Amino acid sequence: MLYDCRSPADRDRGIAAAIEAVKNGELVVLPTDTVYGIGADAFTPYAVKALLDAKGGRHVPPPVLIGSRHTLDGLVYSLPQAARDLVEAFWPGALTIVVEHSPSLRWDLGDTSGTVAVRMPLHPVALEVLRETGPMAVASANKTGQPAALTAEQARDQLAYSVRAYLEAGPCPDPVPSTIVDLTGEAPRVLRSGAVPLEKLRDVVPDILAGQGV
Repeated sequence: MLYDCRSPADRDRGIAAAIEAVKNGELVVLPTDTVYGIGADAFTPYAVKALLDAKGGRHVPPPVLIGSRHTLDGLVYSLPQAARDLVEAFWPGALTIVVEHSPSLRWDLGDTSGTVAVRMPLHPVALEVLRETGPMAVASANKTGQPAALTAEQARDQLAYSVRAYLEAGPCPDPVPSTIVDLTGEAPRVLRSGAVPLEKLRDVVPDILAGQGV
């Protein structure tokens, strides 16, 4: 089912349907500030597996989206000061941080070596859903190897009936992927260049390193 969130009535119905679907262990497609994402409850292993199966191809652990900065404290054992500074500067927004997650968390995102990639997106529809569902495993809403979906309709063309609810909010205004920063080592390191450039990161954390190919 596709809901046009540009219509107030359809938006309310769509968000309610998406929240219900996630809580039932089903998949949803939602807009973010980068590209459209396919999401599932991060704490429901069969839902995360269904997400990876829907994308096809080689399975890599999906990142986790959250609806509040405070949620981060419940996911990590201890948060480095550099991570706190970056979150304060760039969340909500197109910055993904890789941190060590709390060993007590009951989830299975794949072989993550005790780490998780986390982001708080800057999109009102995504945030409204996330604040009700809690942390969601979210990957780009496309088949592996295919172009990223810039609308929910494009995502539906690729993912079809594997997804319960599609939330359409129009084309992505700036479909640049998020910048990924690894904060699990001795010094913060950029793993992927993206929407937040290295020089802006260094304004906040001067000793941040550029990764290979960045």
